[in-house]
Amino acid sequence: MNTIAWLIVACEISFWLVILAGLTTRYLFKKEKAGFFFLALTPFIDLLLLCFTFIDLQRGATATIAHGIAAIYIGISLAYGKSMIRWADRRFRYYVLKEGGKKEKKTGLAFARQEAKGLGRHVAAYAIGAGLLYGIILFIGDSERTEALQQVLRIWSLVLAIDAAITASYFIWPKQAKKTH
Repeated sequence: MNTIAWLIVACEISFWLVILAGLTTRYLFKKEKAGFFFLALTPFIDLLLLCFTFIDLQRGATATIAHGIAAIYIGISLAYGKSMIRWADRRFRYYVLKEGGKKEKKTGLAFARQEAKGLGRHVAAYAIGAGLLYGIILFIGDSERTEALQQVLRIWSLVLAIDAAITASYFIWPKQAKKTH
């Protein structure tokens, strides 16, 4: 595995450790501002990954799928970051603090709208990640060195189209509540 791949793994682990540190500081140590400080570090982890990726390619490395995944990671982290932190916050309060209960499952149009919001986040992540990928491709200016990034864009475009089709299907065929006997 190349250096960028290891950095992606390190950034992903760091992302979740910083969130865990923030939630632990906030709820167990009752330090709201210190907890917020940790949670606010998550964008800096993304910025580090972007810098490492850019430096690696600027030094002459041929782009790999890992470089493309770095752009995807950054796009997803920025577009979904706040909702991922909210999700982790709810789980932390539920499993560690024993607060809150199960969330009611949505069906019908409410479920379709919820999925449309998720698609909106996916589109935002795609716009950020694809923008980074295009920017790197233009900056490098060598199609042979950036072929892997173009392949990542093609695959991600297909995944986004599939996500959009699935989301549209929930409006056409709304999700029904499970029948209880």
